[in-house]
Amino acid sequence: MTTKTWIITGASRGFGRALAEAALAAGDRVVAAVRRPESVADLADAYPDSCLIAKFDARDATAAGELVRAALVRFGQLDVLVNNAGRAVVGAVEEVGDAQLRELMELHLFG
Repeated sequence: MTTKTWIITGASRGFGRALAEAALAAGDRVVAAVRRPESVADLADAYPDSCLIAKFDARDATAAGELVRAALVRFGQLDVLVNNAGRAVVGAVEEVGDAQLRELMELHLFG
């Protein structure tokens, strides 16, 4: 069985966190791409050789290339990308302000 290298965006909680934990427990390497690095510090502490924390905002187009480069520099390969970053806004479009809606579209559609 070959060790895989994963980039998982939105790895701080929910599905992204569960997937990062499962991949690390299986012996794979994970680049945990998050907005708040402290949110996954425990993963890096538990798996210092196989977990890289990367501060990442999916709305920043140039950051994606830097994220891939960081994975390649640290682990030498990239096998799996899970683009899980996102957030929810509860309410009708008419109830959400323009700025909040634009930010959400930047993240979910363009990020």
